[in-house]
Amino acid sequence: MADVHSQEVRSFNMSKIKGKDTKPELLVRKFLFSHGFRYRLHDKKLPGKPDMVFPKYKTVLFINGCFWHGHDGCKYFVVPKTRTEWWLNKITGNKNKDVEHMLELKENGWNVIIVWECQLKPSERDVTLQTLLNELKNNERL
Repeated sequence: MADVHSQEVRSFNMSKIKGKDTKPELLVRKFLFSHGFRYRLHDKKLPGKPDMVFPKYKTVLFINGCFWHGHDGCKYFVVPKTRTEWWLNKITGNKNKDVEHMLELKENGWNVIIVWECQLKPSERDVTLQTLLNELKNNERL
């Protein structure tokens, strides 16, 4: 199946997809800040450059896009019909790197929390944010 866009248009569209300060990330950041949590963003010293780092709680938070990180069983993760092999290699590589980074962080004593993009959709948002809040508060006691 041919792409509906020319190569130039597709390239332009893909170049506009952000890796930082995404809508899901901003939503979580504003929520946690309003509840008194302070954090660092995208710490390059840590494996995988976590989206948020909570040094006080020895916790890192990744906010993963369902497509880019291959969220299994999610309706938002659909393998593209064009260049399928290339995309599968790309997404599999992302998943492998995610696992490596998570293991390395855990070996160094960090708590790792992953929030998926689909968990921040309006129907699940409140439950997800409350669970995240509870998890961070539990890590404070450790």
